[in-house]
Amino acid sequence: MKSIKILFILLLMITVFSCKDYLETEPYGQVSASGATIEGAEGLVVAAYAGVANDDMIGPITSMWAYGSVRSDDAYKGGGGVADVGDINFFEQYNLTNPSQSWMLPYSWELLYSAISRANSALRTLNELSDDGYPQRTTRIAEMRFLRAHSHFVLKKLFKRIPYIDETLTNDEILLESNVKYTNDELWNKIADDFEFAMDNLPSSQPEVGRANLYAAAAYLAKTRLFQAYEQGDDNHAVTNINTSRLQEVVTLTDLVINSGQYDLQPDFAENFLDGFDNDVESVFAAQFSISDGTTVGRLSFVTGLNYPHGAPQYGCCGFHAPSHSLVNAFATENGLPKFSTYNDVTLTPEDITPSGQTVDPRIDHTVGMNGHPYKYRNESSYIFSDSWVRDAGVYGRFHSMKEQQAADCSCYSKEGPFIGSSKNIDIIRYADVLLWKAEALIELNQDLTVARDLINEVRERASQSTGRTVLADGSPASNYDIELYTDANYTWNQANAREALRFERRLEFATEGQRFFDLVRWGIAAETLNEYLTTEKTRRDFLSNASFTANRDEYYPIPQREIDFTKGLYQQNPNY
Repeated sequence: MKSIKILFILLLMITVFSCKDYLETEPYGQVSASGATIEGAEGLVVAAYAGVANDDMIGPITSMWAYGSVRSDDAYKGGGGVADVGDINFFEQYNLTNPSQSWMLPYSWELLYSAISRANSALRTLNELSDDGYPQRTTRIAEMRFLRAHSHFVLKKLFKRIPYIDETLTNDEILLESNVKYTNDELWNKIADDFEFAMDNLPSSQPEVGRANLYAAAAYLAKTRLFQAYEQGDDNHAVTNINTSRLQEVVTLTDLVINSGQYDLQPDFAENFLDGFDNDVESVFAAQFSISDGTTVGRLSFVTGLNYPHGAPQYGCCGFHAPSHSLVNAFATENGLPKFSTYNDVTLTPEDITPSGQTVDPRIDHTVGMNGHPYKYRNESSYIFSDSWVRDAGVYGRFHSMKEQQAADCSCYSKEGPFIGSSKNIDIIRYADVLLWKAEALIELNQDLTVARDLINEVRERASQSTGRTVLADGSPASNYDIELYTDANYTWNQANAREALRFERRLEFATEGQRFFDLVRWGIAAETLNEYLTTEKTRRDFLSNASFTANRDEYYPIPQREIDFTKGLYQQNPNY
């Protein structure tokens, strides 16, 4: 295990220090904070964009597969037993998560604040310059505030109580900035202020792909206000109020994005997870990656490099991120609709999910690898998923994740030692998210419920049309697909049922994309949902026999103990750790 950690650190160093021209523009001079020049400022801006994607398995900041998928009811850790990358096992056991974990949490904290530091460094230089001769200056300031807000947002949804750092603070002042200086609501507002500035000062489109625009800022501000709307009135993390004015802001902001005409759902759900569709119509903002760019291994993403099928000869490592029985069961349909409260009453196997078997939502074959089904939309024999590809079926079952992986013969794919990198972008915000945020806000406001239904149905309609790539070699569908839209005839559309449908839709649409845990926390139902999940899942998977979710603690991760020690106790630990 020590050699694995050393190799991960080396890969992380390569990722951090490789220079990636992913904005498709030539940097003006060296990336340096010394000397306020236009060339220096432009270089610092590019470095700040690189900073929001400088991660790896040992410190995720782009993909939240470990923090938001495995931590939820969507997936198990996978890999070679519970001790293999044991920190992730601690996360999914909940009660084993602790402040002294030395791997992932401290590195994610460090890398996110490093990204904030890069944005602030660029802002300091930009603030010293004038608009004379530099017409992009205000736009660049807005981009940096967008990136800073993004990193603070990720930190906040992970740890809740975090120090907010902007460019006005000196190094000495940063060391005195407490993680409890601001109330929960005040901290949301600090993050929102940056997104609001970005929205007010960014153009509607950018000449280089990868740069944030007005609509990306509006979408991220909508996300911020949606999280903020579920008010946690005390340190116990319980949702004590839903702020309707914040929800109305969400509606206004999402309308701005929707009505822009710049975004749409990809015609086929698959296109969100395939090379060749980066920065396409559904991508509102994404972490950018590349390959064959003149650096040692390219500007590749290794954050999901453990998550390929272990036994597949074209991959060979490492079998992490296994969809749970609960998630697989959630794709089952009855008369084309989710089974809602009864979905988890049975335990589906690959033998149940066949062209003549249990009816399912088509998104199952975009999300879950299972015996006898095409893997990554490839139906030749070498890509038909086999139980032999599963690394430890006795512990983690027979299913494997699929969205984040790429085919081994893809030009986007690279294997460095046992670990796998890809140049496929990681979407931070998809347009489907924007549609469902608006639907959620309308439902919680209990207004325009038919509009909310139309938005949910728009996402479901795309899913129903996404079966062209999930076929066997003879052209027949890999599973028995049956998905219907919500209508007055098949589902009573009141607020309670609409909320149930929206929450289920988010799970199916974003399954294994790392959003599920944060949705449950936002809604204030993490403890009840995950303990109910564990009650059933313990009868299926022995490794969860002692797992338990503790309300008022496990909704957030602990502040890394090394950060508390470094600040000599200035940072306060999250409650009940």
